[in-house]
Amino acid sequence: MSSDRSDRHSDQNGDEGPVFSAEQARQGEIILRTRTRRIIFVAGLVGIVILIAVVRFAVG
Repeated sequence: MSSDRSDRHSDQNGDEGPVFSAEQARQGEIILRTRTRRIIFVAGLVGIVILIAVVRFAVG
């Protein structure tokens, strides 16, 4: 039974997945190639601001 537990433990650690250095993990980039994607992105940002304003006025 102890070998079963050790097998499950190694699977849960994610040892089989890719390993990235800290430098690689920090390099993020948003690519908005099409006009539709840019519109959706900006609409999401505006929506967040509107939601914050509505919640602030509703609570206060």
